[in-house]
Amino acid sequence: MYKSVALPYSYNSLQPILNEETINIHYNKHYLGYLEKLNNFLNSYNYDYRYTKSELVKHIDEVPINVRDDVLYNLGGVLNHELYFYSMGDKNINIPIGILRNKINEQFGNYDNFKKEFIKTANYLVGSGYTFLVVNKNGDLEIMNLPNQETPYLYDLIPIMALDLWEHAYYLVYRNRRSEYIDKFFEIIDFNNINKNYENALSKIPKK
Repeated sequence: MYKSVALPYSYNSLQPILNEETINIHYNKHYLGYLEKLNNFLNSYNYDYRYTKSELVKHIDEVPINVRDDVLYNLGGVLNHELYFYSMGDKNINIPIGILRNKINEQFGNYDNFKKEFIKTANYLVGSGYTFLVVNKNGDLEIMNLPNQETPYLYDLIPIMALDLWEHAYYLVYRNRRSEYIDKFFEIIDFNNINKNYENALSKIPKK
């Protein structure tokens, strides 16, 4: 069975941006709920867990058609939540570091331009979904929205940062003020983890 990832901070570490109740419910009810359903659907046809979760997206055609949509939906829910939780932190590393900083400056001019573009894109999302920072096959960065629990892995893109825009991610604190939540997200970003994700993504791109 696929195992859960540990929450990398305590439930109250991201206050006041996100309160303890929000993180607790988000992790224990929503994320672990997706994981439980994913494993149940996979066990229903005796899946042998030969792939990592992200690899399974690439091999979704091997899943029996009668449970394929359910597996993909819950798989996306697991992957997206894991990336979201690890896109945030309580270490105040909310400015890009390492090679990711260099790449952001190269593509966007500076961090402020990147931040404005990400926020603008996030505010465009209609309904539930995520805003992702992804790495394409050329090693370049892209900012994109996807609805519900779609994952960028479906499109041969490697996600390295995620902002959850489902209402359960923010509603207990911000109610209908989603744009405020989007802005405040940048105060709790953990660019140490995101830079590691970028380095890992580059290592998976075939060299030309």
